[in-house]
Amino acid sequence: MVFAKSAFAWQALRPALLVLALSLVSASAAYAQADAGATSYVVGPQDVLTITSYDQAELTGKFTVEADGTFTFPMIGRFRAGGRTLREVEDGLKKQLVAEGFFRNPQITVAVETFKSQKVFIIGEVRQPGTYTLSGDMNLVEVLARAGSTLPTASGEAVIVRSDGKGDGPRLPTADDGANITRVDLKELQNGVFAQNAALRDGDTIFIPRAESIYVFGQVKNPGAYALQQKNTTVLQALALAGGVSDRGTTGRVRVTRIVNGKTQEIRVALTDIVKPGDTIVVPERFF
Repeated sequence: MVFAKSAFAWQALRPALLVLALSLVSASAAYAQADAGATSYVVGPQDVLTITSYDQAELTGKFTVEADGTFTFPMIGRFRAGGRTLREVEDGLKKQLVAEGFFRNPQITVAVETFKSQKVFIIGEVRQPGTYTLSGDMNLVEVLARAGSTLPTASGEAVIVRSDGKGDGPRLPTADDGANITRVDLKELQNGVFAQNAALRDGDTIFIPRAESIYVFGQVKNPGAYALQQKNTTVLQALALAGGVSDRGTTGRVRVTRIVNGKTQEIRVALTDIVKPGDTIVVPERFF
């Protein structure tokens, strides 16, 4: 009984701990991203650039990249930024200012004021599904934090579907996607295995599937259906999801009803046995 209560308390705390972990990692990622984005972010239409000149104040300002990938810069006119990284835009402006005889060694920096050209989609079991601007070197943890974290009904996996360049919206994974799919174990990510923290690209879709269910009935405090959110869930952990065994119940004769090869089987199980999606767990009443 003590073990069941402890497991129940842990299960109740898991969603809050996941939100906290995602928020902390997101904050750290935001600081790291500011520097990385300066070299790797690829500029596109509708991005707003902040260009700072330390030689002539009139060259400092905010410039919107137009649909053709260009913007108008003082002295040199139209300049192509689309498809270039921020570093390449910076170097290109400097070279053109030198080539046209305005400066010998211009001191210019280029940063993104507003990211608008690149986006990712997050759908499925998250609190705020939708389209999110891809700002710099965004990763999975950051976009999950922006989406308000996963719902209690979410599975323990995130499926990233890479863009095929043929559409402008979210894509559900299909059997034909093959190498265009990346699967991430959210449990490992929550536990700090950041090799699972996949980098995202323009047009990616992050799909959080709904968890398959198990059913807990009999002498438990909250009988019903529960999402099977993690692999290798034991019978004890499943009972904890239902609030633990009631005062009238016993863990000594727990049964599981399971469909095997299309046939229903009733199995006696121990608390350490692993449950499977679709299992119905029944806790009997104690004799005395």
